[in-house]
Amino acid sequence: MKNKSLGAVALANLDPEQTERYLIYQKTKGNRPYLFEGNIYVHPGEYTDYDIPPEALADPEFAALIAEAEKYLGYPYVWGGASPSTSFDCSGFVCYVLDQSGVYPMSRTTAQGIFNQCAKIPRSEAKPGDIIFFTGTYDSSGPVSHVGIYVGGNMMLHCASGGVQYARMDTNYWTEHFYAMGRL
Repeated sequence: MKNKSLGAVALANLDPEQTERYLIYQKTKGNRPYLFEGNIYVHPGEYTDYDIPPEALADPEFAALIAEAEKYLGYPYVWGGASPSTSFDCSGFVCYVLDQSGVYPMSRTTAQGIFNQCAKIPRSEAKPGDIIFFTGTYDSSGPVSHVGIYVGGNMMLHCASGGVQYARMDTNYWTEHFYAMGRL
């Protein structure tokens, strides 16, 4: 069984004219963008490329983590996805990268499950490779609803509506939903 996003299914089954209309609809949010304001799952991210600070890459664990994570830049967001063959959701991406990089053995779990395994640290002490957690990004069973990998410079690498991408953490949306920083 393959897990595909609605967009992938739609594009695979539409003729060229329908595809053009679908892409316009997606871009304009059906001329009603206010209905989706603040929802990370419908707004693509701003950053697909980011230069990691060279001093961060001096840490061999972080270098291994980011080398693994960047392989999947641009992979689409797929609810429940946890590998390159299914693509990723936020926690599936972080679990897979931690495990495959050899940085931390992590079986598939939720954003809350990752949070439960971390030592909580003050945001001021965060370093590249730490994990950042958010709350209230959707109706989840626990307080933590989204997770990403902190890469330094107020940036994170995560998987959301725009797929696996870099994103600024200091935007209004992420600041409002910030929950905690963690270290494995």
